[in-house]
Amino acid sequence: MQTLAISDVVSVQIVMSPTAAATRNFGALLVLGSSPVIDIAERIRQYSGIDGLLSDFGSTAQEYIAANLFFDQLPQPSIIYAGRWAKTATSGLLEGGVLSLAQQAMSNFTSVTTGGMKITIDGTLKTLSAIDLSGTTNLNGVASAISTALGAAGTCVWDATNSQFVITSSTTGSTSTVSYASAPTSGVDLSALLSLQTGVASAPVGGVPAESLLNAVTTLAAMSNDWYGLLVADPSVATSDAQAVSTYIEASSQSRIVGYTTQNPLALDPTSTTDLAYLLKAANFKRTFTQFSSSTPYAAASVFGRAFTVNFQGNNTTITLKFKQEPGITAESLTEGQAAALTAKNCNMFVNYNNDTAIIQEGVMCNGYFFDEVHGLDWLQNDLQTAVWNLLYTSQTKIPQTNAGINQFVTTLESRLDQAVANGLLAPGQWGGPAFGAIATGQFLTKGYYVYAAPVESQSQADREARKAPVIQIAVKLAGAVHFVDVIVNVNR
Repeated sequence: MQTLAISDVVSVQIVMSPTAAATRNFGALLVLGSSPVIDIAERIRQYSGIDGLLSDFGSTAQEYIAANLFFDQLPQPSIIYAGRWAKTATSGLLEGGVLSLAQQAMSNFTSVTTGGMKITIDGTLKTLSAIDLSGTTNLNGVASAISTALGAAGTCVWDATNSQFVITSSTTGSTSTVSYASAPTSGVDLSALLSLQTGVASAPVGGVPAESLLNAVTTLAAMSNDWYGLLVADPSVATSDAQAVSTYIEASSQSRIVGYTTQNPLALDPTSTTDLAYLLKAANFKRTFTQFSSSTPYAAASVFGRAFTVNFQGNNTTITLKFKQEPGITAESLTEGQAAALTAKNCNMFVNYNNDTAIIQEGVMCNGYFFDEVHGLDWLQNDLQTAVWNLLYTSQTKIPQTNAGINQFVTTLESRLDQAVANGLLAPGQWGGPAFGAIATGQFLTKGYYVYAAPVESQSQADREARKAPVIQIAVKLAGAVHFVDVIVNVNR
């Protein structure tokens, strides 16, 4: 029976808006170390807690020690990244496919008396044959038998954490390579039994020469936009390397910050001009902070842990670092002169006071800016940028180049500035900056901010033809925080 389509009379179409872009996570720390846990191809790995990092790295790795201080804070941060620094030349390697419990059964291996496989290491084909696994009692024994067959060319280990066999070249550097394994001409195919063949094993990873710390940081910055803070899990970082990284972080288009712990007693000497704290202050870095700790090489991780618990989307959630605690860090007992020397170098400290308390002070970056202001304004910049992007990106129609259209941007920006007031970053106050729009120097910002967009008719013809919006100017008043109090008591009798 022929019928007519209802769409000839009633046509309904569903149009889905694109998913809005997300803001960055300003609570994500990258701990960068040289432990060979993460290969040089993967480079960076995300963890949501200390347990996963402990499982991968063990309790003695510098990455774990630093991360543990980060997660020791209360409230506790929620995300950390571990990154790989090729501080020394690395070896080529092949990570086999993950073996299921059934594939790990020893009966699969003890039945092999004439195993073999082909694998190329450092450009030379190795043909393994007559490998007898009948006497092995565990997978470590299987790996040991393969290592014996490889001889001086390489080693095989069983990675119980990741349930895979790993073949590693005995050499290092750019010529150090390991290929996929393949079946032997005769005998039992161990490449399949160990999941080392093409299509199952991970892509072979070539070795690399030793790299500078700066090269490691720039590589990880190019690989991932997800991390905001950086801490190097190496107690022997050279001052020149720290300066080079800080210079890069300062100039990077992606806002980030880096923290260093100094244990050099010269930081306590007001006349010293060679210690790290002095040099980083002299360079006027606003995206670098230092902390002195005589007992803990990664005390800065605790600062990150406390600061990175701030949820900027909440109400009254912003903090100042001064007066906060550092669980796991031994507080310093300093003289007034030593504390003054650190303060003069804009070097933070966790210090004892004579009322049986210990606090972080002053919570500043190397140039003297307060940590919470740099952190908060980085969030605000990204939040405003993302809000305007999403207005353009998710609009089903164009935003007209009219005053009404530009007002959509103003309204969007004001909604995010309201959130900055709600979380405590901004607050009403007197504007001390230059006059623009309808605001004058000395005027009170009743909302904590002021947004001004010039009328569309004031645009140049060139800007209009290029479809540019008029420049939007914003004045904001930081809420600040009280760090010092003077109290005068007048007594009358």
